[in-house]
Amino acid sequence: MTPSVRRLSSLIGLVVVLALAMTGCIQSDDTENAVYSDPSTTADLGLPDNPRVVALGWSDGEIALSLGVKPVAIYDWMSFGAGAKGVGPWATDQFGSDSPEIISAASAGDFNYQQIKELNPDLILNVRAKSDAKVTDSLKAIAPVVTAPANAPDYAVNWKTQTQLIANALGKSSDGEAQIKQTTDLQSRLRSENPAFAGKTFVWGAKFGSAYGAYLPGDARFDTIAELGFIQFPPVAQLRAQGFFASVPVEKVSSLDSQVAVFAPIGMPLAQLQDDNLINSLPVTRDGRAVELAETDPIVQGMSAGTPESLRYALERITPMLAGAAAKVV
Repeated sequence: MTPSVRRLSSLIGLVVVLALAMTGCIQSDDTENAVYSDPSTTADLGLPDNPRVVALGWSDGEIALSLGVKPVAIYDWMSFGAGAKGVGPWATDQFGSDSPEIISAASAGDFNYQQIKELNPDLILNVRAKSDAKVTDSLKAIAPVVTAPANAPDYAVNWKTQTQLIANALGKSSDGEAQIKQTTDLQSRLRSENPAFAGKTFVWGAKFGSAYGAYLPGDARFDTIAELGFIQFPPVAQLRAQGFFASVPVEKVSSLDSQVAVFAPIGMPLAQLQDDNLINSLPVTRDGRAVELAETDPIVQGMSAGTPESLRYALERITPMLAGAAAKVV
């Protein structure tokens, strides 16, 4: 699986078993643990005050960290590295002197269950992940597992749902609500400060290899910008969706020609996007209404991480760029 696909739900309902009445500590392999996937439920998982949390889903560990729980291990989907402690630059300092075990993303979601078991987790987070009943069964043989709600697209559970699921499982529901509110309050403020955004069409497009694509509603990159008042460019809605992403055939690159756009490459230098003849042929690019960002730009990383904290970080930085682009719409 390539990094682009990685940057691209789970068992139905909440299974309540005998383990809920017991401690949240590791149990024998023949004992079923809870599979927690309903964000409206705040069942007591019986976790200790300082639970050992193993975070396997995309950004799951960062959300736990923002709630005051330092994961003992993080699956480093975005390859932030051990120096950054497996999280974005907006979150690294929250670990203090502690460091989690970094599980390399090179395996693209293939877990070493013995490694996870040896971490002796009280709780496993696998929320923003690929729906796979076999994986969930293997994980719940080790400890209680938090997964995405039923029918959530792979790797595309809504960031608010992801946050609330993790917060509820950790017994920090109010803290999760507060994290979400801080982000939605910021979106509301930025929307009111930028009335020119209202009703303008928007695309977050990508170039990878010789191909193109666009992020769709349901992905934090699009949804977060849409909350500022932008709307989806209609041609994008006609493209074939693959979860939260739509491929854009070469002959339909005009589908990216919205009133305002953000373009970022995947797996290549920014220069290859900036030198792309098709991207440069679009009026949105020629007229200076496109914001072009490197894959490693913290704004792009923050939007891709899609946590309340990372979205606030990215919004504060990208909004002035969007304002400059929107001002050029005639």
